[in-house]
Amino acid sequence: MSTTPTGPSERPLALVTGASAGIGYQLALQLAQQGHDLVATGRSDGVDRAAADFEEHGARVYPVRADLAEREGVDAVWEAVQATGRPLEVAVLNAGRSIGGAFLDTDLDDELALVDLNVTSVVHLAKHVARHMAAHRRGRILITSSLSATLPTPYETVYGPSRAFTRMFALGLREELKEHGVSVTTLLPGATDTDFHSRAGMDNTAFGPGAKKNSRVQVARQGLEALLAGRAQVVGGDLATRWAYVKHRFLAETYKAARHALKARPRTGSPSTAPAER
Repeated sequence: MSTTPTGPSERPLALVTGASAGIGYQLALQLAQQGHDLVATGRSDGVDRAAADFEEHGARVYPVRADLAEREGVDAVWEAVQATGRPLEVAVLNAGRSIGGAFLDTDLDDELALVDLNVTSVVHLAKHVARHMAAHRRGRILITSSLSATLPTPYETVYGPSRAFTRMFALGLREELKEHGVSVTTLLPGATDTDFHSRAGMDNTAFGPGAKKNSRVQVARQGLEALLAGRAQVVGGDLATRWAYVKHRFLAETYKAARHALKARPRTGSPSTAPAER
C-alpha cells in the first residue's frame, strides 16, 4: 500500500476495487471526474499508475495494492478505508476475472482462486461496507456482475456461476439495505473492450481479438448513472447487448449453453466478428 495522503478533503469518498485497468479503471476515473476522492485497489503496481491519472482530476487517491482472492487482501483494503477516518459514500465492488478452457483441462487451484475473488471477496468486503454505510444511514454500492450471470458458460464453466451468485447477492442485499438508507445496484456488462478475455486465456475463441465488444467508457458511465439513480441493475453495453439480456430471459438454458460453447471453445482460425453476448 502506498503512502496515504493527509489533511482534510471536502470531496465524498469512493472505494473502487479492480481500479487499475478495464471497466474498474473507467469507473474510478469517472468518479474522480465527478468530484470523488478514491480508495483504489489493484493486484499490481498498475494501481499506482492509475492513481496518478485519477489525481489529475483533483481526486485525493489512496491506492491499495492487494490480492482480493486472499483474506488478507480484503482486510488490507478495508483497513485503508478506515484509515482515512472518513465516511464511505460510494463502494464499487468490481474486481473479478474469468478462466477459459475445458473444465477437464483447467487447474483446480486456479478456479478456486477465481471463486475466492469473484464470490468470497465480494461477500467479505460487502459485509464491511454494508455495516459502515448502514451505521451512517447513507451510501451507494455498485456490484459488478456480468451478462454471463444469465446463462450457463461452458469453457468458462466456473465464471458464469460466480457472476450469477454476485447478481443475486446484490439484489438480495439491495432489499435488506433499503430501510437503512443504502442503495445497491448491479452492473451486468456484456463483452467489453478490455483485456479481460485475453487474461482469461481466450484469445483463440470468438471473444478474442477482432470480436465486436462494447466500449468500457460507455459501460462504466451506464453503471454510474444507474448507481446515482438508485436503480436495481443495469446492463452495460449497446442496444444489442441489452437485447441479449432480454432474450436470455426466455431462451432455454440448454440452448444458451450450446450457443456459448460455440463462442468460448478454443479453436483455430480467425475469431468471429459477430457480437459477443456476455
